[in-house]
Amino acid sequence: MQAIGINGITGRMGRLIAAAVTDHADCQLVGGLSRQAFTEVNGLPADLRALDLDPATLHQDPAALCAAAEVIIDFSLPPATMALAKVARATGTGLVIGTTGLSAREEDRLAALAADGLACVFAPNMGLGINVLLALVARAARALDPAFDIEIVEMHHGGKVDAPSGTALGLGRAAAAGRDIDLADAAVRSRDGHTGARVPGSIGFATLRGGDVVGEHSVIFAGPGERIELSHKAGSRTIFANGAVAAARWLAGKPAGLYSMRDVLNLTD
Repeated sequence: MQAIGINGITGRMGRLIAAAVTDHADCQLVGGLSRQAFTEVNGLPADLRALDLDPATLHQDPAALCAAAEVIIDFSLPPATMALAKVARATGTGLVIGTTGLSAREEDRLAALAADGLACVFAPNMGLGINVLLALVARAARALDPAFDIEIVEMHHGGKVDAPSGTALGLGRAAAAGRDIDLADAAVRSRDGHTGARVPGSIGFATLRGGDVVGEHSVIFAGPGERIELSHKAGSRTIFANGAVAAARWLAGKPAGLYSMRDVLNLTD
């Protein structure tokens, strides 16, 4: 049975992931990290109480959870994710990261930790469908003539703090890889005023925020006389929790390295 812990277990995503873990007979929820200490079961959120979670398994020290878990699932904030990754590498604990908003420097640091012993699945979106979309976008970009302009549109709830979303940037990287270019050189992340004509070969981003939208992403390939649109719409955050647990189950026993959901789903070209 695989021992799984959760960083931010009392948060919205943490509670969904906890429920998803317990849906699998081969997985055991061994606790999580929480900024708040709990001494009584009745103090826990109702959905965690329903899972018969022992308050003693909720820790503030990452090392304590790493000692109990084979794999930890993390949907927290970049500083907490990076602190946990350092401890996980030192303790040999696997890590599944769905945190968005990591800087390029933090992503480089994560890659360095993976090269130095950390087994990690990192994906801007853990949904199974969106990762199929990522593979399709790369293939479409590779197959289509460069005359097809690429634009990425995303929408999320009004409380999301980073833009473009990590998933939108992931789609941009997939499109850029298909064109064999660097996204950093091609991305246009804002347009305002008299911008002039569209730069050939650029990859544009448009960000929408409002309401309670879980996540919607579209990649548009606009060519002469025709247009292709590849889209994914998330109706529930449970898809991210289910994908994260699938990644954790896959990661068990894998050697150190930085993996993606393409690896988990065997989405090889």
